[in-house]
Amino acid sequence: MSWWRGAAVYQVYVRSFCDGNGDGQGDFAGLISKLDYIAALGVDAIWLSPIHPSPNRDWGYDVAGYDGVHPDYGTLEDFAALAEAVHARGLKLILDEVLAHTSDEHAWFAASRDGDEPKKDWYVWAAPRDDGTVPNNWLSVFGGPAWSYQPARRQYYHHKFLRQQPKLNWMQPEAREAALSVLDLWLGRGVDGFRLDVANAFLHDTALTDNPAIPAARRGKAEWDAAANMQRHLNDSNLVENRALLDVIRRRVEAFDDRFVFGEFSEEFKRSGCYMAPDEGLHAGYNFALLLATDPAAIRAHLETLAQFPDHWPCIAFSNHDVIRTATRFGPDAAKAMLALLCALRGTILLYQGEELGLPEVDLRRDQLRDPVGDLYYPLFKGRDGCRTPMPWDAAAPNLGFTMGTPWLPPGPAHQALAVSEQERDPGSALAFTRALLAARKAHPALREGTLILLDGPLLAFTRQTDGEAIVCAFNLTGADQAMELPGPATALDLGAGTARLDGTRLTLGRHSAWLGVLESL
Repeated sequence: MSWWRGAAVYQVYVRSFCDGNGDGQGDFAGLISKLDYIAALGVDAIWLSPIHPSPNRDWGYDVAGYDGVHPDYGTLEDFAALAEAVHARGLKLILDEVLAHTSDEHAWFAASRDGDEPKKDWYVWAAPRDDGTVPNNWLSVFGGPAWSYQPARRQYYHHKFLRQQPKLNWMQPEAREAALSVLDLWLGRGVDGFRLDVANAFLHDTALTDNPAIPAARRGKAEWDAAANMQRHLNDSNLVENRALLDVIRRRVEAFDDRFVFGEFSEEFKRSGCYMAPDEGLHAGYNFALLLATDPAAIRAHLETLAQFPDHWPCIAFSNHDVIRTATRFGPDAAKAMLALLCALRGTILLYQGEELGLPEVDLRRDQLRDPVGDLYYPLFKGRDGCRTPMPWDAAAPNLGFTMGTPWLPPGPAHQALAVSEQERDPGSALAFTRALLAARKAHPALREGTLILLDGPLLAFTRQTDGEAIVCAFNLTGADQAMELPGPATALDLGAGTARLDGTRLTLGRHSAWLGVLESL
């Protein structure tokens, strides 16, 4: 079985993890100093947020050069030392690659803007309409038209996100090969795989057909929250042909032994290739269904969707660098139950830094925000900085042990009591619970690789089963007691959270509780 099937991957947002040189930015040296902590969690791999040079308009997701590393993080030699240290601990190293677009400061874009061959068509350019307006109705995720005018070419260029993130033209063979060669470069440098940013957005409709509107009668809160959500993104991205391209990418990665590539899908999940089997598209995919979930109904709905694609291997995440932290969405009392749920689900699980501590979102003032999305939608949405604040290492140290300098984002005051230094001393902490869960996931094949069958009832419950073992997993993510009948007699595992009472086969769970047990007969 491939190492990544059922693996636990720890996501490190490098800039906020640990500062090794006192400049207020997390870096490779700081990360190396904390590798023993990560290894002790029991994870299998580390996924790094983008590490390449960037003007930080979108904090690394606007890449200015793919062959180097950001000087805030260190040098290529420092990265090599990091990779060696990660592998020495038996862990895999995964990079976050942003290949659907670049920074407007990338040399490729400068050449394309200036009309230089052969890069003239490496980006998506279009003439203005006769009145000077944008070529079509495509809208940017970050607000406004998805086009910016460039006088040097007397044309508009397309950008799905910020105007400083021009769309790379994957329809152009040389541009596509240049992007694929980025994967070759870093695989050759010893990385074990990639998380591909917006893997649904590589291709576009070359006829520049308008996106269809979502009728006003069908718009809900999500559609009205951002203008871009009022249209279906069927032509600027999410093409059906994207699925075949994902297979090309996977085979490029598989030219190197024992590597893994998974993708983020932000829209039109089925259409763009999120749910494909591992022998057809990427090895795995994940989307925002669970990252935006706020109640058990939404979680169940996504698990029901996954059940429709039994050959697909999902990546499972409730938290990452883009969304409000799990402990805030579901409530701090549910933090342990949500950790148990994450570790019980089928797939490769993605654990975001601080999630193992039960960290809540940090409420920042507007003058403290660094995220362009927060600046755009404040105060209705304060952006993504609240989940990107520094990792709290030491409750007694300045800046909670993240840095001796001025941190790029302020530490969360509520994080002091949840710092690693405090939780290491508490056998009942979320940190200790996470370690126990990840150990159990390795010890029980049913949790790591078994099938998942949803159970009926008021609780969010399912079984995980292999030929030799079946484990029933039940979760009460509400504020009141709930009960259900188990599918048979079961013996509890010491992996529960909250309160539980088992009377025969009747399980009663208290509010924000989790219970796992081995069924006595399959």
